[in-house]
Amino acid sequence: MVAPGQKMAHRGFVLALLCMAQFMVVLDFSIVNVALPSMQKDLAMSTQNLQWVVSAYSLTFGGFLLLGGRASDLFGRRRIFLAGLVVFSLASLFGGLAQSESWLIVARAVQGLGASVVAPTSLSLVTSIFAEGPERNKALGVMGAVASTGFAVGAILGGLLTAGPGWRWVMFVNVPVGILACVLTPFFIPTSPLPERRPKLDILGALMITVAIVILVYTLARGNDLGWLSWHTWGLLALAVVLLLAFIWIELRAQDPLVRLNIFRLPVLAGGNLVSLLLPGTFGAIIFILTLFMQQVLHYSAIQTGMAFLPMAAVLLILSNIASRMFSHLSLKLLLVASIIVVGCGQLLFLLISATASYQGALLPGMLVVGLGMGFVFPAITIAATTGVRNEEQGLASGLLNTSQQVGSSVVLAIVTSLATAQTAALQSQGVDGASALADGFHVAIWTCFACVVCGLLIALFVIREQRPANADQEEEPVMTERPFGESTTACLEAENNDVKL
Repeated sequence: MVAPGQKMAHRGFVLALLCMAQFMVVLDFSIVNVALPSMQKDLAMSTQNLQWVVSAYSLTFGGFLLLGGRASDLFGRRRIFLAGLVVFSLASLFGGLAQSESWLIVARAVQGLGASVVAPTSLSLVTSIFAEGPERNKALGVMGAVASTGFAVGAILGGLLTAGPGWRWVMFVNVPVGILACVLTPFFIPTSPLPERRPKLDILGALMITVAIVILVYTLARGNDLGWLSWHTWGLLALAVVLLLAFIWIELRAQDPLVRLNIFRLPVLAGGNLVSLLLPGTFGAIIFILTLFMQQVLHYSAIQTGMAFLPMAAVLLILSNIASRMFSHLSLKLLLVASIIVVGCGQLLFLLISATASYQGALLPGMLVVGLGMGFVFPAITIAATTGVRNEEQGLASGLLNTSQQVGSSVVLAIVTSLATAQTAALQSQGVDGASALADGFHVAIWTCFACVVCGLLIALFVIREQRPANADQEEEPVMTERPFGESTTACLEAENNDVKL
């Protein structure tokens, strides 16, 4: 255990271990996509059930993020992190051995459950181990860079493994990584201090928010199949809203709530989470659109498509590291606003897409500019959503951030794909050729993403009120610190005389 005032050793190993875990979680969103046809053939899967290989993972991942993050605050971050790794690794082994479609889908759902613990806990470990200021910013920049490249690498690795040893290694590849992480965790990850009075886990609140998010993500994922105007879709959305309102009502009255709602009084945290609802979602939607364009119009193979994203991934990786150092010396709000503007400009470049467009002329310029902007956005929103949070609530803050990104991505992708599909279908019904109709549908999707970016820009401008940590100009060794658990977030804010820099 690292006590207050005690120097933290092996910080590089700690960060590398946590980044490896985060990379593995992100990787599994895309690594199975290329392997789906092989899975379908080998396990005789129906086309309808094939989508659940992807959806089962995102469903449990999004639904249990908040609970996973809060559990790490209450029961110890290292303990919960290790438990998540074990669940994720065993589910990967179980999935690789699958002999039926139901077996594989259950394994992917359990994988998502393990990932929902690993993702927020690894982030909260970074924010707890590295002191707020330059050290934490650098660490978050490295983690953001590694995680943001996971999606592109997943597509490439999935193609190589499927073409080589077979689709089962898409699942098996996680096992040795998980075992290594489990072995190293007790040696390098410190135990985190627990509150003197450990509060009870808010079971009812956890049940309400978990079911609400699962229903919401499920409905958005199935919206096109169920029909957006069907009573089934609207009934599920209404149920999700009712459960969310019930959750808020419970949290306002609970002695030990799952989410202390006054945490949103931190303007930087609130703004960071609101931006996280929009910007990562537009990034995922753009990747989805470009993937379809390259495969359906340019006729790229799965591996070629994955390789086409490498320039953007490289820009993200490099810029995230540079950004983490700049945030320690320049205004977080200023850099976030500027980077959102860059993302918007990059998205407008995708309007060059047409039925006769080329990768170099219509896709690569926008990919590089969007990568440039998102290289700053990802670490910026992570820093914003974890700044000023008490040590014993870092897991909660990390869970909120991951939940915002996951739910936001589901909402944005559902809206974008629905509008693009409707436009494409309308043009095809008028006799427009498939490639031209598809390109025009993509234009509608791009304008929708751009509208989300504009909303994110307004939030960054008018919601975020930046607070500069007192130690921002000092390089110091990180320590694990603890504040009284009973002290409210508002009281903590009033007790800190930080300068406000707009």
